[in-house]
Amino acid sequence: MSSIFISGAAEGIGRAVAHRFLAEGWTVGAYDIAPVSYSHPNLVAGHLDATDAESWDAALADFTAHTGGKLDVLDNNAGIIADGALAALPAPKVAAQIQVNALGVTLGARAAHRYLAATDGSQLVNMGSASAIYGQPDIAVYSATKAYVGGLTEALGLEWEPDGIRVVDIWPLWAKTKLSDNDATSVRRLGVHITPEQIAEVIWDATHPANRWQRGKIHYGVSLLDKAMYWARSVSPDRTARFVNRFISA
Repeated sequence: MSSIFISGAAEGIGRAVAHRFLAEGWTVGAYDIAPVSYSHPNLVAGHLDATDAESWDAALADFTAHTGGKLDVLDNNAGIIADGALAALPAPKVAAQIQVNALGVTLGARAAHRYLAATDGSQLVNMGSASAIYGQPDIAVYSATKAYVGGLTEALGLEWEPDGIRVVDIWPLWAKTKLSDNDATSVRRLGVHITPEQIAEVIWDATHPANRWQRGKIHYGVSLLDKAMYWARSVSPDRTARFVNRFISA
């Protein structure tokens, strides 16, 4: 039976991913700093502080005790946001975002490597964001951490290729979770239209490429709009991208 470990799985996107993979008969590890309230015969739930290396080691050891020591997919999903101008944002809120969204993803990848390397065809999925396409004001720290996720994904995709581990990330716009309950102007401008279930479906598709060409894909959008924004940024001069993003966030 294939297996997936999901961080930040108590609710929102993590919970939707858990249900999507459970529906396909996978063994699912749903770990979070908050209690996981749902259950299933193939579900293993537990505690994880994504910012703590020892917590990652303990959680993965606990889960892989149910899978024979192997891990097909790590879904590095845990993330937090604090909106507001950087100069006015309390230092603990700045640090917390960096610790969960950047350090937490990095520690998760580090801890999972030995299990992924022991499993043929294994994959690491990192949760990015369309806010990393061009840095966003009022969520500057969050946006920057998601840009970090993109860079980490690309680097590990090369570093871990000899180990047979594929590394991808997901770049959605705002989804209907607690994360989008903030005052960022882009929430009002663009709206919140994506569901956690849509993102879960993209993660399912991303981890099941149909051919070698699809297997070479690294960054995954979710909606037509975030895919168009990603493409437009790749071909736009910096001045144009700055103008468009100023409009979105003004």
